Amino acid sequence: MTPSDFIRKWKKSELKESAAAQSHFVDLCHLLGVETPTDVDAVGDTYCFEKGATKSTGGNGFADVWKKGCFGWEYKGPKANLDVAYAQLQRYAVALENPPLLIVSDTKTIIIRTNWTNSVSETHTIALTDLVDAKARETLKNCFLNPEALRPKRTRDDLTREAANEFSALAQRLRDDGHDAETVAHFVNRLVFCMFAEDVDLLPNKMFERAIEHARKEPDKAQDFLKTLFEAMKSGGPVGFESVPWFNGGLFDNDVALPLGRDEIELVYKAAKLFWADIDPSILGTLFERGLDPSKRSQLGAHYTDRDKIMMIIRPVIIEPLEAEWADVKAKIADEMEKSLTAKSEGAKTQAYNRAVKAHSDFIERLARFRVLDPACGSGNFLYVSLKALKDIEHRANVEAEALGLPRGFPRVGPEAVKGIEINAYAAELARVSIWIGEIQWMRANGFEATTNPILKPLNNIECRDAVLDGDGTRADWPTADVIVGNPPFVGDKKLIREVGEQYAGTLRKAYLGTVPGGANLVCYWLERSKQAVRSNGVKRVGLVTTNAIRTGADRRVLELLCDTAPIFEAWSDEPWIVDGASVRISIVCVSVEDRPKKLDGSPVAAITPSLSEFSRELPGQLQENSRSSFTGTFLNGPFEVDEQTARNWLLAPKNVTGNHNRDVLRLTANGQDLLQRGERKWLLDFGASMTEREAALYELPFEYARKAIKPYRQRRDENGEFEVRRLNHRERWWIHAEARPGMRNAIDGLDRFLVTPMVSSTRVFAFLDSAYLPNQKLVVFPRDDFTTFGIMSSTFHEAWTLEYCSWIGAGNDPTYATSSVYTTFPFPKGLTPNIPAADYAENPRAKAIAAAAARLNELRENWLNPPELVKRVPEVVPGYPDRILPVDEKAAEILKKRTLTNLYNERPAWLDHAHRDLDRAVATAYGWLDDFESGLLTDDEILGRLFELNQKRASIDASS
Repeated sequence: MTPSDFIRKWKKSELKESAAAQSHFVDLCHLLGVETPTDVDAVGDTYCFEKGATKSTGGNGFADVWKKGCFGWEYKGPKANLDVAYAQLQRYAVALENPPLLIVSDTKTIIIRTNWTNSVSETHTIALTDLVDAKARETLKNCFLNPEALRPKRTRDDLTREAANEFSALAQRLRDDGHDAETVAHFVNRLVFCMFAEDVDLLPNKMFERAIEHARKEPDKAQDFLKTLFEAMKSGGPVGFESVPWFNGGLFDNDVALPLGRDEIELVYKAAKLFWADIDPSILGTLFERGLDPSKRSQLGAHYTDRDKIMMIIRPVIIEPLEAEWADVKAKIADEMEKSLTAKSEGAKTQAYNRAVKAHSDFIERLARFRVLDPACGSGNFLYVSLKALKDIEHRANVEAEALGLPRGFPRVGPEAVKGIEINAYAAELARVSIWIGEIQWMRANGFEATTNPILKPLNNIECRDAVLDGDGTRADWPTADVIVGNPPFVGDKKLIREVGEQYAGTLRKAYLGTVPGGANLVCYWLERSKQAVRSNGVKRVGLVTTNAIRTGADRRVLELLCDTAPIFEAWSDEPWIVDGASVRISIVCVSVEDRPKKLDGSPVAAITPSLSEFSRELPGQLQENSRSSFTGTFLNGPFEVDEQTARNWLLAPKNVTGNHNRDVLRLTANGQDLLQRGERKWLLDFGASMTEREAALYELPFEYARKAIKPYRQRRDENGEFEVRRLNHRERWWIHAEARPGMRNAIDGLDRFLVTPMVSSTRVFAFLDSAYLPNQKLVVFPRDDFTTFGIMSSTFHEAWTLEYCSWIGAGNDPTYATSSVYTTFPFPKGLTPNIPAADYAENPRAKAIAAAAARLNELRENWLNPPELVKRVPEVVPGYPDRILPVDEKAAEILKKRTLTNLYNERPAWLDHAHRDLDRAVATAYGWLDDFESGLLTDDEILGRLFELNQKRASIDASS
């Protein structure tokens, strides 16, 4: 059939829908050169007319034509309202497996609407006469053969981010005009909702956009225009000759509007031109919160928690259990409907039918009463996704029940299904806006009208308050709910006081004394409160994002208490996440009082332990033999590091008035990065741990530098006149490092060298530092200078133990060498423990074998790092410091740039493996495990099991002594 033939035939047709639909579609297929349903699918599994018409009551299907993965197509008769046809397709899209294209048509017009989840919607309208155009026919042909060709290029994420950027600029201008943050946030939220409302036709005839267009001509009237509109939205009423429906909901509770200048009006006008109907509520709140909060504005373009991540909690905690419930109910309905059809008496038919109706209505009632709580809801991401999930389940249940022959059901699940607690006022309001927008979008996307009178129901179920602490210093109560989900704040113990203040931190710890141990992360208070909600409030399941440190230490003890009440049924042990724009590593934990299938990191398992592993392994005990033999480097809190030239000037200066040299207060320093990479020599001003100000002043040049640079830093004040350095002794003893570590200094005093390892590193290596160095806090320090200790700690045995019991941090998921969980629990070979001086076992054959292998490893590493032919060793300008290692020329310098411990262990050349193998053999001999080592029986799990057994025996002896 040619385009002319097709147009000629259907231009004069006035056939009704029932008579024309299939004939028109078949002719269209012939015109486009594509197959008809009857050509390729005799049973209608993937391509058919009247999809869903086989339901037990007969009648029309969910779509006149359906092609799996391509489209649902609904016909209407001449002059009928095609929007009604589109609403029907939307309503039954779930039964059509959510096709990417929803197409409505009569014999004169075809309207194609895109239906991809995260893309902005696009509409293609093709009139009958347009079919002479090859491009129009190609568009239609793609609907059959290549629907991806019609996928919009722009995503909803893109649109939402652009909108947030526009309002970030507007919010900044309003703040600059002197308006407080909450006033600006409330006003901007109103503007956001107005733009959304008019793009979904709740505000008539682009009323908001027209008001802003008038304001562009008369800026002085912008505030009055908006006041008039807000007043009408408060309770419903006229604006000019047009009627505005009742919105309110607390968002439009008065007519207050801020004045807008010409530039601000232009920003609003530009934003109003965006298509707000497609805004994405799952990220809207986060992006707008960053735009409205000056402290977070730099994060506006940063990553956000995307829907896929949120679904890692919503799916197991909400969707899968409720879908399983519905599957059982659906099977019961199908069974009763079959009985109703085959029953011999009318009474039996009616009874079976009524049982089916009740099974369906009971399930819908269950969903309508289902409540989700996010006790740290922020700007509403988890709440919106939870609400959508519940509404989707209800809708599927209604559609599938209708397909089985029950009456059509209408949505009952609404915004009241989600409850939130959020301490930040404008984040809480953003959460409400996100929920309102999400609710209206869902209703429209599924072919239903938004609720009215009012359009915005008050969302008092999203509370603005502290979730874990009441004003009187007691534990805060949580509202009742069926499940708890969310992403509570996680702040490490050492940062907690800085983040929340000393008084609040003290009150919080006191309120949870006995259930949340000291040293626990802030997120643990949400875990503890969730435990109480499970015990007392009838909560069935909890799914929370936590720090990945939850697997170890004090944090794990809180998780263990929760697991005693509700075992873990799904977990992700270590995942990348974004917190305040920064990449971190997290664990996701889902617990349930019900017996549910277990999944760990996406795979089925028999059980999940509080360490987020499949197999239970208790935490090791602290060993007295390892105590007081590890330290952390100094914490400076001020510009104590000085440049190389300044340091050398001080070193070459005359002795002070008491005859002492400046080298007394000038040390070399290094952190973890310096150990692993090749950098410049770093110098550190150090007046020791106890030098008085009078004594320090005798070193004139260094002290004068400290007085001018360090003292103002330590005694600086914030904009409120408060000291930024909280601790009084840090302010008063400003010339001393904030944490000078006298214990570490005493321990390494008298050693020519000492052992160190980076606190955080993907490359776990141990190395010696010369005694001229004062290590930075990023290094863990061991006051040992012997190769036996170096060898044991560099062995695969200590590495396996470290990786099992360490915590992990940062975007790179690097292991953290926390001595309390890794070092002080590690069982050294008997007789070679840290409480024994190296000299006492120097002649021990096991110690000598380890020392020889370790010395060889160290020698080979040093030869690779600093080959004699590439470096020269230059004495420092005064004695007392190790020689400087410099490249012999530029070519050598280029080669040496790549000679770092990180690169060495990443490349792992064969000679390095051999050296480590020799060392491991010597350490295995010291444990008495050589035969098993040589035979390959010592897997990591076997090593960990044996070391744990040693730990438990020694810890038991310690406890009884």
